[in-house]
Amino acid sequence: MAEAADYQRQRRRRRRQRRAVAVAGFLLLAIGLAWFFESQATTTVIVTRHADLPGAASADPRPGTLLGPRGEQRARELARVLADVDVVAGVDAIFVTDSRRSRDTGAPLAASNSAPVHTVQDPADVEELVQRILREYKGKIVLVVTDAELMQPVIAEMQGSKKLPKVAPREYDNLYIVSIPWFGKVKTLRLRYGAAFQPPAESGAT
Repeated sequence: MAEAADYQRQRRRRRRQRRAVAVAGFLLLAIGLAWFFESQATTTVIVTRHADLPGAASADPRPGTLLGPRGEQRARELARVLADVDVVAGVDAIFVTDSRRSRDTGAPLAASNSAPVHTVQDPADVEELVQRILREYKGKIVLVVTDAELMQPVIAEMQGSKKLPKVAPREYDNLYIVSIPWFGKVKTLRLRYGAAFQPPAESGAT
């Protein structure tokens, strides 16, 4: 009788041990999957041109060219638009070209949410830029401030749209949002912000 009772106790203990092992294994699997999907989260890259330059500088800017009054206003508007873009944390990092116009465009946003600003020494090397973003800020939100002619190559390097409309010399209101999932198709959204671009009237128009 005693042996039978002892045998039953051992069976119950083994069943409890097996259940505990199964629960622990399930928890480890759930934690591992959660970590995997979090580490593979969607990366969002916002690409824009530097803000407005004064007068003729729009056509042939130099590295030290300052933003015009409209450009300063647009830079502040960019900071306002992107301040709570992530609702919780905002933009995680800002990449700018090595020019005063790009740095000044990203400065108000950097000041408002304390995002680190990285200067791109060779903006034409878009492959290195994109690889760095995906390596250091995977699953984060990043702003890239560059020149008009480099917006398309940067977005194309991220497997985004390869058919961006041509940017006019005094067109500064484009804001491209590139969503890069860990699996699936990259999406490119185009928004406008700040003062709207007004194409010059065609000559001979009545």
